[in-house]
Amino acid sequence: MRLALCATGRSEEHLCDWQGHSLNREALADFQRLQRRAQADGIDLRIASAFRSFSRQAMIWNNKYQGVRPVFDAQQQVVDLTSLSPLARLHAIMLYSALPGASRHHFGSDFDVWDPSVVAEDYQLQLSPDEYADTGPFANLNLWLGEHLQEFGFYRPYLKYQGGVAAEPWHISHVSSAETLQGWQNPGTIADALIESEVAGKEVIIAHLDELYERYVLTLCDPE
Repeated sequence: MRLALCATGRSEEHLCDWQGHSLNREALADFQRLQRRAQADGIDLRIASAFRSFSRQAMIWNNKYQGVRPVFDAQQQVVDLTSLSPLARLHAIMLYSALPGASRHHFGSDFDVWDPSVVAEDYQLQLSPDEYADTGPFANLNLWLGEHLQEFGFYRPYLKYQGGVAAEPWHISHVSSAETLQGWQNPGTIADALIESEVAGKEVIIAHLDELYERYVLTLCDPE
C-alpha cells in the first residue's frame, strides 16, 4: 500500500530535497551526473518541475476543467471546453495534463527540464513545443538530450505523439526509479485516490478509467 501511495502522489517517503525540488532518491545521483555532463557541453540543465503531489495535480486539473486555466489543443489553440461532452472534455485536458493520481511526476523520477542560460533573465518559460523546435531557444538542449539521456539512465516517454499525451520534449524520466512505481499506478490505485478527492469530473473519469489509463498512462515512447 505504501508504494501505491507513492505512485499516486499521496506519499513523499520516496523523495529527497535538492535545489528546491523534490526528487526520487534513486534518480538523484544519475541526474547530477547528467547535469555535470551537460555543463561540460555548455548547457545549463535545470529542472523546471519535478515531483508533483496528488493535491497539486488536482489543483491544476480542477483549474483547467473549470476554465480557470486555458486548455490547449495540439496546434496550441485554446479549446472551448463548454462545447464538449464530459468525456471529450477529459480527452482535451489529458492531451497535456495528467489525471490526478496518474501523473509520472508523482514518481519523483520525471522532470521537466530547460536551459535558462540561453534566454533572458525575465523569460517566462511556457514548456511549449515551439520552444524546443529547431527555431526555438531550447533547440540545442533538445538535440543534446536525444544524444545523451540514455547513457545516464533517462529517456523521454513523450518524445513523440503516440495517440495519448502530446509530444513533450522537455519531459525526461529516470528509467529504473520510474519502473519501481509505475506498476503501482494502475486503475485500481488511481480510482482509490480519486474517490477520496474533490477532483472535478471524477464520476466520468472513474466510469471511463480503464480507457483513459490505456491511452494516456500506458501509451509511451520506447527509450531512445
